[in-house]
Amino acid sequence: MSKHPDTETFSLPEWRSLAALADRDVPLLESALLIASDEYPDLDPLACEATVQGYVESLREPVAAIDGAPQKMMAINRRLFDELGFAGNHAEYYDPRNSYLNEVLTRRLGNPISLALIQIEVARRLGVALDGISFPGHFLVRLPVDEGMLVMDPFYRGKPLDAEELRQLARPHVGEDVPDETLLSMLSPAPHRAILARMLRNLQTVYTEREDWPRAVRCADRILQLLPDTSEALRDRGLGYLAMGHHAGARHDLGLYLQREPEAVDADAVRERLVDAGGGGLLH
Repeated sequence: MSKHPDTETFSLPEWRSLAALADRDVPLLESALLIASDEYPDLDPLACEATVQGYVESLREPVAAIDGAPQKMMAINRRLFDELGFAGNHAEYYDPRNSYLNEVLTRRLGNPISLALIQIEVARRLGVALDGISFPGHFLVRLPVDEGMLVMDPFYRGKPLDAEELRQLARPHVGEDVPDETLLSMLSPAPHRAILARMLRNLQTVYTEREDWPRAVRCADRILQLLPDTSEALRDRGLGYLAMGHHAGARHDLGLYLQREPEAVDADAVRERLVDAGGGGLLH
């Protein structure tokens, strides 16, 4: 069985510590709650941990009595989606609460990645080796089975997806031709950092569309604390700073983006915004 945190010692990591950790050591649940604590500073991480562990304990005996990982996973999905009522928020897909794990645990509504994270955490604590998949446009989960893998959609109550359904999901993002090798590459397990960065990008997109620049900048900054070499987050933070009138920060980030990515497709547009920030077209 996978180890779970001792509730008495459960605590959130510090942002400045995450970049130095090996990916396998980046704690998934704790880091997702750390993201939520930016928006909800009074969040109670112990209560969230106790909620998740309660789901695990309610499943421990019935899952242990089941042979086969796919059958165990069916029991976990039945508990989470049918009995507890976790569901994809179809009505308000872009509600930021769908990405904040404390809200997802309270409301039992989420987006694909937040629901997947709960699935993954519960399954792993029960010894079921569930991984996330950073699939184009729609986060999924995967379970190794003897003949390959079982791919499921957490947004649709853990529905299993066959190869043709996966191709249909991929086509709007990669084109009509999705050969087997391309599809297989899309189904690689997502590292913890990639999962957390995708949660933050979802939030950043929502806040950018709302022109909520302080929150959009915060999300880009957190991505950089997870993945310091992410040029796109550096650009996005700089554009957010510019929208807020923080020209010194904008000059720094946009100039550094152009140093890193001088041939980027948006390099000319970013140079124009650097001029708007008082950069005079020079790199700073």
